[in-house]
Amino acid sequence: MTREITTHSAEETIAFGRTLTQLLAPPKLVLLRGDLGAGKTTLVKGIAAAFEAAEEEDVTSPTFTLVHEYCGPRANLYHIDLYRVDTPRELETLGLDDLRTEGSILLIEWGEKFPRLQRERDVEISLERDGESGRRIRIVS
Repeated sequence: MTREITTHSAEETIAFGRTLTQLLAPPKLVLLRGDLGAGKTTLVKGIAAAFEAAEEEDVTSPTFTLVHEYCGPRANLYHIDLYRVDTPRELETLGLDDLRTEGSILLIEWGEKFPRLQRERDVEISLERDGESGRRIRIVS
């Protein structure tokens, strides 16, 4: 299934993220694709809020920490950024397999760098800039 939508502001992108609970019901491995500043973390804000795992303002980019965990009553979300991870060995040291449980959703930025994650993904969400504040969002499941 493929779905496309265009949002026109960060608020609309967050609101769209809130609509994805049924599609992303755990367990899921989700690849988030898009250039720097494309809106991946903004979308995660809405997803985390919808699963009651975090308030929107508490969701930040895991660029330097690599993994942020948000625990909620309906799912544990792991927001993962692999931008600084370059080799399969470095990927293995993160222990992503240990995070995959019946109640977890792994939201992985830059996962397309690793063929294994591309094969294992359940959903892929691509974000692309569309003007100053717009985003084209494409979901493949």
